[in-house]
Amino acid sequence: MQSMSARDAKNAFGRLIDMARAEPVAIEKYGRSVVVVLAVEEFERLTAKAKKQVASGTLGKRPGQED
Repeated sequence: MQSMSARDAKNAFGRLIDMARAEPVAIEKYGRSVVVVLAVEEFERLTAKAKKQVASGTLGKRPGQED
């Protein structure tokens, strides 16, 4: 995952969008990651996966873990 300062993200927003379409980008403030920007396709993939896990009751369980 690439990273970018909040100031750079603000000043080069178009570049941030291009970067985030390729892979998630961590935005840093004071040297600490505070948010991640990712492509809408990746967000939709992750939310669909989470919804499937909720529906099947496996959200938060480790592989092989039982109730």
